[in-house]
Amino acid sequence: MNNRTALYTLMSVWFFWGFIAASNGILIPMFKEQFNLQQWQSQLVDFAFYAAYFVGSILYFLVSAALKGDILNRIGYRQGIMYGFIISAVGTLLFIPAASLQSFPLLLGGLFVVGLGFSLQQTSTQPFMIALGDPATGAHRINLGGAVNNLGTTIGPVLISFVIFGSVGDAAPEGVGIEAVKMPFLVIGVIFILFALFFRFSKLPTITNDEDVQIGFGVLKYPQLVMGMIAIFCYVGAEVTIGSNLGEYLKKTQNLDSSQISEYISLFWGSMMMGRWTAALSNFNFKPAVKTLLTFVTPFVAFGVVLFVNWLRGSDVSPLYTYSFCVLIIIAAFFAAQEKPIRTMVLFSLLGGVAMIVGMLTSGQVALFAFISGGLFCSVLWPCIFSLATAGLGKYTNQGSAYLIMMILGGAVVPVTQGALADVPSIGIQLSYAVPLLCFAYLLFFGVRVQTVLKNQGLDFDRDVAVKAGH
Repeated sequence: MNNRTALYTLMSVWFFWGFIAASNGILIPMFKEQFNLQQWQSQLVDFAFYAAYFVGSILYFLVSAALKGDILNRIGYRQGIMYGFIISAVGTLLFIPAASLQSFPLLLGGLFVVGLGFSLQQTSTQPFMIALGDPATGAHRINLGGAVNNLGTTIGPVLISFVIFGSVGDAAPEGVGIEAVKMPFLVIGVIFILFALFFRFSKLPTITNDEDVQIGFGVLKYPQLVMGMIAIFCYVGAEVTIGSNLGEYLKKTQNLDSSQISEYISLFWGSMMMGRWTAALSNFNFKPAVKTLLTFVTPFVAFGVVLFVNWLRGSDVSPLYTYSFCVLIIIAAFFAAQEKPIRTMVLFSLLGGVAMIVGMLTSGQVALFAFISGGLFCSVLWPCIFSLATAGLGKYTNQGSAYLIMMILGGAVVPVTQGALADVPSIGIQLSYAVPLLCFAYLLFFGVRVQTVLKNQGLDFDRDVAVKAGH
């Protein structure tokens, strides 16, 4: 198997991460209705899933320390992905007894185990993709994985909603209960097992990392890393909480139930796809005129995918057409950012904050699309934060990367925080979006401050990136 084929194989793993993560937006309002939960309790769905990434990272460090070496260096990245799929399969199969017992804690336990498996898959897949070519272009390959990830986030909510509610229309049939989650998660579990077998017997190259795992706090002497850790926490938190609380927002303001929200959840995660597909254009050597044209066309192609997927389900997608205005805004933002990480960080964080303010102060479709557009402005922040936070770390780069992955914990904590705020009668769901607003405010601060920090260390990041890119 050549490296290009291996890359395409690994990209399939990213699809599942997005498929399951975005589908939580369908489970949250359903569980809230079925178990009579408060809004903060419903957000424990995300808490269980994303806390597993943090716990998984800790376990990885502890096991590696006990073995006095990188555990993945012993078994290889391919085997790590295989074991990750097996762990996730166990988690999905836990949904069957959990649904039969009508047990919310056991359902959360199933999601936690799925997340543990994903943590191992992610720890294995990203360095694997980097190792398939020149390390200098490793970020390009990861960006392509991110584009596939968002295809999963777009399809996931629609498909899971269709299988659970068994209807191609907008209305759920009467009597749909928790047991309806059995079949979709049984199928997903079987798919995970099949993929584990595929990776076990595939001809993917066996690749390991010969560097020692450093257990300690030495990397924390770099302020860009410490600020970057908080930025990852806020970024993942904002991304997850906007989508996860969207179901409650639609219920309170649009009188929609859990069977009628999938197109909006899909549009939110599809917004991430619009941004990432457009950002991925920089990986290819297009002529300037062609690249300019594609910067206009690509986000609308991704928007078309969102509309098409929801149309296939039988949803009326005409109310979504107005969202084209938001797509035009992100196109303008891409041209203004000029592919420079710091400028992109500042501009997209600022626009995300403005979107939250508009959503909190308006109503109807304007407010709804303002909140959903948070996905557009989150879409390209991960690679910006990661590259800026690890710049200049030298021998501590691997350790710094591990600390950043641990801060995916924000996806567990921030949604619960917003849910608790939404339960306060004097605040409610709409004003609770002050929580992602605060996250965007910190991300804006990070973008402004990290430039000074890096320049004090002799790094002019935007200038260096522009030179390497030939601008």
